[in-house]
Order: sequence, then C-alpha cells, then structure tokens
Amino acid sequence: MIENPKISVITVVYNNKDNFRTTLECVKRLKYENLEYVVVDGGSTDGTLDIVEQNKSFIKKFVSEKDNGIYDAMNKGLALATGGYVWFMNAGDEPAHENILTDIFRIEKDGDVYYGDTEMIDSDGTSYGKKTLKTPPENLTWKKMIDGMVVTHQSLIVKKSLCENYDLNYKYIADIDWTIKLLKKSTKIVNTHLVLSRFLIGGYSRKNTIKSLRERFRMLCTHFNCIHVLLNHIKLSFKFTVYIIKRRKLL
Repeated sequence: MIENPKISVITVVYNNKDNFRTTLECVKRLKYENLEYVVVDGGSTDGTLDIVEQNKSFIKKFVSEKDNGIYDAMNKGLALATGGYVWFMNAGDEPAHENILTDIFRIEKDGDVYYGDTEMIDSDGTSYGKKTLKTPPENLTWKKMIDGMVVTHQSLIVKKSLCENYDLNYKYIADIDWTIKLLKKSTKIVNTHLVLSRFLIGGYSRKNTIKSLRERFRMLCTHFNCIHVLLNHIKLSFKFTVYIIKRRKLL
C-alpha cells in the first residue's frame, strides 16, 4: 500500500489576521496526517503574528519579513516547503472540507497535478456556489490556459519538483504564467471532479482588473501566438458581456 504523500499547505498573509485565522483553523481540521503547514508573513503589525505564536506547534515552517509582493511571498513559501506536493491556500481561502486530501489521493496516486472545482465565498463566508463563467476543463492542458485561470490557484495541488518560482516581472498574473509552465512539464494531470477549495472573492488581481488584463495579454503572447490571443480575448469579452447581462453577477 502506497503511503499518502506529504503535502505542504502554504499560506501567505499580510495584515489580514481575521482571514488568516479562518484559513488556519480550516487547515487544522484537515484529516490528513502527512501534512506540513507553511506560513509566509509580510511583516504584519495587526496581530497576525500573535495568531502564529498561538499555533506554533501546528505551523511547521514560518517566516515574517518584508517582501516584494504576493508572488515574492509565494516563492518564499515554495523555498520553505519540504512536501512532495504543494497547495497554496492564502488568507481567507479554505480547503473544501476536512477529508478532501484523503479523497483526492484515493482517486489516483502519483499525479503531477491534481485539479478540481472551486466554491466562491465572500468575507462573511456566504457561498455563491461554484464558478460558472470559467469552469475546469475535463482534460486540463497548458493550451487551455489561453482562456486565463480556468482552474483557480487554490484548486491546484502540484508536485513540488515541477514548480518553478513565480516570475516577479508580472505583478498581477504571475500565477497564470506559473501554471502554464507547470502544465507544460506535467504528464499526469488528474481531474478529481471534486470541489477542492473555497475561494475568497475580491482578490488582488480583481482589484486591479484593467492592469491585470493588460499584463495577462502580454504574458499570454509569450506562450501563444499573439493573433490567437487577441481573437480569444475578443471571444471571451463577448461571452463575458452576455454572461453579465443574463446573470448580473461576476462569478
């Protein structure tokens, strides 16, 4: 019987104690013994470090220092992680439920990437259901990423040996670039057909939508033909407009 692999759950946080506490408590409830919790703090002054101190027996790796943004902090998390797989679960995000990791590795062993769906929640914990505008493809490949983040970052569990650092030349969409590079190197990509995470809406890139879209176009042109990227953006813009008119929501 193959032992379940070691998972490094990585949380980055900066002056966000309430959301961090929520994520921490959800990670603590995971019924999965081979787990390492890694916390990267950007030098918080709001009481986040008090929560870390209260849970130092559970938090296996921790650093608190000024960083150069969220992706720099995530790179630090990758450097600290010692698990065979990494799972980013940032402040405010939650694993879908306490048995989710056991359920994932019951489906398939030794995948390069495990992915699934995402439940959207707000800061009060109110659920808006699963993502509806972009849903995980049945067969995920790097080429599907021309549509952007078709799988949320919190619903990807990936083999650490395949991970590169996030490219800090990108301020808003380094996670999409990182995922494309990862998928290019992956041969066993497992669709779990499960909801893997609960994602707190209103994140960093959502607050900088226009800048994020411009940067995304530039980044995608490094992986795809620019004409194809442009035509695809026109198609997605039309689809997005129709979606908003029909449903009057952004999720």
